Amino acid sequence: MFLTDNQVTALKRKRGELNLSTVTLGRQLDLSRWTLDNIFKRNHRKVTPDTYKKLSDWLIDEYATADIKDNTAVVTQDK
Repeated sequence: MFLTDNQVTALKRKRGELNLSTVTLGRQLDLSRWTLDNIFKRNHRKVTPDTYKKLSDWLIDEYATADIKDNTAVVTQDK
């Protein structure tokens, strides 16, 4: 499977927003830091289906969680 440039950009952006090191993100996703380093720094886009799923699921979870937090904050402000 191949990661698109947009997917890699989103992963980098979210990792930066959360201030996570490559090692910490690797531990969260059960991926080696070397795999993540290859993706982030060496334009390695071909990954295994398992790695693709882990990265995609993490990204979706992080954005979904951020949306829920944002919606909760808006509802609380309206009260």
